[in-house]
Amino acid sequence: MGVERGHSHSDDLLRSKAVDGLSAPDRNLATALVLGTLRWQIRLDHQVQAFLKHPGAKLDAEIRIALRLGAFQILHMDRIPARAAIDESVELAKQAGHKFASKMVNAVLRKLALAPRVDFPEETAAQLALAEAHPAWMVERWTHLYGPEAALGICRHGQSQPGVTVRLATPEVAAELTAAGIQLEDGELLRQARTVLAGDITASAAFREGRLRLQDEGSQLVAELAGQGTEILDCCAAPGGKTLILAERNPQARIVACESSAARLEQLCARLAGHADRVECRQADAGALTEEAVFDLVLADVPCSGTGTLGRNPEIRHRLKAEDLARQAERQRAIFAAALRAVRPGGYVVYSTCSLEPEENEQVIAAVLAGNSGVRQVPLGARIEALRQGSILAADAAERLHAAETHNGALRLIPGTFGTDGFFVAMIERLA
Repeated sequence: MGVERGHSHSDDLLRSKAVDGLSAPDRNLATALVLGTLRWQIRLDHQVQAFLKHPGAKLDAEIRIALRLGAFQILHMDRIPARAAIDESVELAKQAGHKFASKMVNAVLRKLALAPRVDFPEETAAQLALAEAHPAWMVERWTHLYGPEAALGICRHGQSQPGVTVRLATPEVAAELTAAGIQLEDGELLRQARTVLAGDITASAAFREGRLRLQDEGSQLVAELAGQGTEILDCCAAPGGKTLILAERNPQARIVACESSAARLEQLCARLAGHADRVECRQADAGALTEEAVFDLVLADVPCSGTGTLGRNPEIRHRLKAEDLARQAERQRAIFAAALRAVRPGGYVVYSTCSLEPEENEQVIAAVLAGNSGVRQVPLGARIEALRQGSILAADAAERLHAAETHNGALRLIPGTFGTDGFFVAMIERLA
């Protein structure tokens, strides 16, 4: 209910004490139900509407949720009998105090279970949006920006459960995990990355001892692209995965890791405790930093709409509006401008988002650079080659990444192209 009303995120719900207290099978089922229902919600609502006596009627939130959960199990989960799914949804409606409406839930879901399955065409952007359960405005803009094939890949990635990707401290960890019965697949982009195909990685000794950590491969790549420095600022550091890579790649550097939220800062400090001698965790608003010309490397991985992460965070598609992008961009411009002030001449700012939207990416770069003299955007091709020569990239990854460069030398990872979330990365040099 909190997710439905926008008060919480699915990740918060699935990490709550109530879910943690479930058995492993029940916890996995809860995760599949919550994330699956959120991913398919737009199409589920459309399919349920056909069996309502009054299709345009406004339903209470509890009834909408009960119908969606039942419809998802009937249409997308083969192992749960339709009768069991219907009974559970009816019981949910009753528990929410809607005894009369529970009869309607029963009738609608019974009709849905008996109805022939419908194929959804994907020939136009509007059809694709319904077929893959994404807002039409998102799919239309992705089709316009990146073409129909890329839009299809983005949508299908958004409907998939993201793979569990880990970063290994050393190559030997992979052999240890394999010996423990955990099946791994090499990363598409980075030699230290692996995708878990089978087995519980969180039960491994390597995970408990911090010799591997969960992190999307695209997120790892952002930090790898940032490069080297002696005085480094991570503007928006939580949850800390990129900060850890910066610390690993720059063992002599002093690093300042900022986070505006007190709760997230506490988590960040705990995660970076092993580097406490040279990493300062600071509660600070990244858009109001006062340092000037202090750092030689600044990572500005700014808060964004997150449209590159819809598979991992499916509720974003239901909350985000097109007009929200301008508000996000205002905040991003402030952080980026502060980052440019903080870097010294000859230093670099790496700007990144997990958004697919130009308003949060190219347009932010262009707007801030237009108001700052003595700065220039640096094509990332040379950094990609440096990662190749340093044996950081996986085989053939450099060629694939070069193909993902934009016309001005930024990098855009589109979901469906790589096995990653969507990311945008650009590098800017301070000349004077």
